[in-house]
Amino acid sequence: MRLRTALCSTVSTLSALALLSACSSGSSTSASGDAPLVGVDYPRSDTDFWNSYIKYTPEYGKKLGLSLKTTNSQNDVAKLTANAQTFISQGVKGIAMAPQDTAAIAPTLAQLEAKKIPVVTVDTRPDSGKVFMVVRADNRAYGEKACQYLGTKLGGKGKVVMLEGGLDSINGRDRTEAFDACMKKNYPGIKVFGEATNWDGAVAAQKLQTDLTANPDIKGVYMEASFALSGTLQVLKQKGLLVDPKDKKHVFVVSNDGIPEELKSIAAGKIDATVSQPADLYAKYALYYLKAAIDGKTFKPGKTDHDSTIIQVRDGVLEDQLSAPLVTADGGTYGGVPSVKSDDKALWGNNLG
Repeated sequence: MRLRTALCSTVSTLSALALLSACSSGSSTSASGDAPLVGVDYPRSDTDFWNSYIKYTPEYGKKLGLSLKTTNSQNDVAKLTANAQTFISQGVKGIAMAPQDTAAIAPTLAQLEAKKIPVVTVDTRPDSGKVFMVVRADNRAYGEKACQYLGTKLGGKGKVVMLEGGLDSINGRDRTEAFDACMKKNYPGIKVFGEATNWDGAVAAQKLQTDLTANPDIKGVYMEASFALSGTLQVLKQKGLLVDPKDKKHVFVVSNDGIPEELKSIAAGKIDATVSQPADLYAKYALYYLKAAIDGKTFKPGKTDHDSTIIQVRDGVLEDQLSAPLVTADGGTYGGVPSVKSDDKALWGNNLG
């Protein structure tokens, strides 16, 4: 699979086909004929992770024999609501979406349920309402894996900054709460500076710079997603802290996503670890479960045939928790958490170019 370089606002890498979908809030179509028509709303197009998801979606739609209508809600729940109305008017048989505000989407889900249009949510789980399936990884495990890595590297002592995502999202809450809880339980000698960023890279960089100025002995950074990668590296470089991991001035950095730039940064010694969030499998299984819903199939909690576990979150909501491994330079085990090497070809981030 080749990822072509293009430019869309602040986007760095995106295939040409995905660019057309991502830069428009209107709908587009792929596939044709008698294939079931489904709607896919892309949540945003300002991060490499979501641009990768955008690239994978039409590929898997074609493989699964689905016809796609796509929209982009640009991190705006009002646009997502409007896009859902557009899908309804187009006669879609199911909708995949990734609501970033997981509370505000409830009325839209209720409307779709009433119209018997199945919904699969990707990456996020709605706070209330029913969906056919949630496709995401265990986001609490993200925070715990980052905690165990940093706790081990710092020897249980020191200071770290946690650059939080949006706390209006269950992902931001899960990662934040799990990281904090793990640190308090396992590494009480480490002080955590929690910084709200709302998934904004500029805000994250500014807050990290402020923390490092006030606390030059900070030795770790947990970025809850790759949105903060560029700014974090820039701040560390300005502070003279972007040095080899063996240098005593090195600040250990853990991210979440597993985008190619993170994997390259691990190999170069600029950051130390990430959790590979499966952009390819998000696209694949979002459409897989939509097709299953249209075909009248049902699922129950338990192990799957694709190295994941379906859990029942609450009545009417199942969640397929896909595998998301810790990635490091050496593939070692940290605090009991195994990792894979950053150059492992099984990682989706190593298969885009």
